[in-house]
Amino acid sequence: MRERGEDLGDLLWGMVGGKPIQNHWTGGDVPAQTPLAVDMAKMLKAKGYKFVGPVIVYAFMQATGFVNDHLTCCHRHGPVNRMSA
Repeated sequence: MRERGEDLGDLLWGMVGGKPIQNHWTGGDVPAQTPLAVDMAKMLKAKGYKFVGPVIVYAFMQATGFVNDHLTCCHRHGPVNRMSA
């Protein structure tokens, strides 16, 4: 990708509109994957990445701050939400 002038960070942040997605989950309704994770996995596979199914990609999105999936009752939901404002 680098040799072709592509930046992985720019591609991924572009898919989420340049800032973290702020979800408002309550209870046990946090999904294992989303349509965006499916699209991101397809894009990464097309770029030659391996082992990038939608569940793994969504876990990556959660772990790296592309999506705020803290439950609304969690003490971290508000502070993480404010960080992306």
